[in-house]
Amino acid sequence: MEQERLQKIIAHAGFASRREAEEMIRTGRVTVNGKVVTELGSRADASRDHVKVDGKLITHAEEHRYILLYKPKEVMTTVDDPQGRRTVIELVKGVRERIYPIGRLDYHSEGLIILTNDGDLAFKVSHPKHGSVKTYHVKVRGVPDQRLVEKLERGITIDGKRTLPCEIARMKTTGKGDEEGNSWFEVKLREGRTQQIRKMFQVVGHPVSKLRRVAIGPLTDPKLTPGEWRELTPREVKMLQTMQEPPVRRTRAPRKKAAPAAAKKAAGAKAPSKRREAATSKRRETPPRRDAGGPRRETAGARREATGTRRESANTRREPASTRREASGGRRESTGARREATGSRRESGAPRREAGGARRETTTKRRETTTKRRETTTKRREGTSDKKPRKAPATRSRASR
Repeated sequence: MEQERLQKIIAHAGFASRREAEEMIRTGRVTVNGKVVTELGSRADASRDHVKVDGKLITHAEEHRYILLYKPKEVMTTVDDPQGRRTVIELVKGVRERIYPIGRLDYHSEGLIILTNDGDLAFKVSHPKHGSVKTYHVKVRGVPDQRLVEKLERGITIDGKRTLPCEIARMKTTGKGDEEGNSWFEVKLREGRTQQIRKMFQVVGHPVSKLRRVAIGPLTDPKLTPGEWRELTPREVKMLQTMQEPPVRRTRAPRKKAAPAAAKKAAGAKAPSKRREAATSKRRETPPRRDAGGPRRETAGARREATGTRRESANTRREPASTRREASGGRRESTGARREATGSRRESGAPRREAGGARRETTTKRRETTTKRRETTTKRREGTSDKKPRKAPATRSRASR
């Protein structure tokens, strides 16, 4: 047996998803033939090498199981819980294989969740780069404005990271009118951050009161009730592996009936030439080539599949471009808002500038008045010093008397 990557061996054995297996390898929880391995590129042979995770030997790969569960409220989406709360594994009884949930669904939410021991499928469904869309029905308090909904669709910053663009459509309101009561929305996400929808609507002032996941990619089942589960069909597993939406049946338009030959002759059709008659007789004599038709049909089908694949890849390339345009539009709007705020600050600063100018003029006048007073005082002093001093009265001596 050929050697495989360690994370792939661990995922096929049903211990964890491939991403979780990579984290186990990094933290030194995996050993191969008694030696701790921490390098992600390491390989091993599952049939000959002894691969252990946390001291437990990995045996041959188990048969893959795919289970669809409707998670009730107040149930943890984990294999075990340190606080002793009920988990989704406890709801799935009678399954011997080591299965684990794909993705997360918070404690107070309900809805569909997949449990499996197929690490490759778990990685494809949970990672946003594969385009796995999760659909939710969300009840929020009040009726948000359309501009707030469009803001959430473009993406907002939560916990220092901007969310990917999403689709939000209003379903109904609980009041008598469209703008009364509470609102129900259908939200489609391509990523699954912790309590993302609750935090999004909390930011715009409309907290979530109910949240229900109704679809995972093309997979949905409205018949399941809280706590019930079932096995996925091979067709559903294939849809998840290829991540294709269920095909839509289209009715073909009825073909027009050809006019009868007698009507054509009556309309004055020309008689067939000798060459046409010979070719027609030759076709009748030659047996149909049924064996050659089969390969041609298969080739044509392969061409159609290749064309569909090219179209899907082209649509995938267009999606990042539209995402970049939406992000650019959001940046332009934020730039316009900053410009408006700067203009308002400038307008509010103009009256303060005018008041400051008036105060400066008043101060200048006061200084001029003070200067004039000083000049007047100086002139008075100078005038006083210019006057001649008075002569003292003459005193007669005693001899003159």
